[in-house]
Amino acid sequence: MIVLAVLRHDQRLADMAGGNNVSESTVRRWRDELIALLAAQAPRLDRALKKVAKQSGEVVLIDGTLIPTQRRAGKADRRNYSAKHRHHGLHFLALTDEKGRLIWLSAARPGRTHDNTAARHDHILAHLRAAGLGALADLGFRGLDNDVRDPVIVTGFHASRAHKLTPGQKTANRILATERAPVEHGFAHLKN
Repeated sequence: MIVLAVLRHDQRLADMAGGNNVSESTVRRWRDELIALLAAQAPRLDRALKKVAKQSGEVVLIDGTLIPTQRRAGKADRRNYSAKHRHHGLHFLALTDEKGRLIWLSAARPGRTHDNTAARHDHILAHLRAAGLGALADLGFRGLDNDVRDPVIVTGFHASRAHKLTPGQKTANRILATERAPVEHGFAHLKN
């Protein structure tokens, strides 16, 4: 229970140790053992995508999220600050199926990490191509897949001051958002 409180509520190790008559190093060891145990059970990206492809899946949904954490004192925590969310946290990428069931979750990255950067680091595009799958993504993944003939990752259209969206592009964005909604539900289950 102590380790779950540390992981779920971001409690300080010293606080949990002192309140439960154990040393801080013992709580740290328990935490590290549990994290190693959970990490060993997590599916690898390539295997998870091959499993989806075997089950006649054609498309996965991809998105990134920031899981808020408490701000730690000192300069070391600055990398966990997300200017977009104006909060400290850890960044995760997730792949879900069309129904929002979690397929794969990336390792935690600093909160300042952009979705595109995380996807490139995990070689998402190469793994999707190898498995023969496509992905629906939000505008945070724009530019990740520049193959206009055979795109693997489909994102919406981006508007700017100089380039307004046509009614057809707006409709395409609306349809894409509807199809992508289950990935947000997958994150909601993960965060609760």
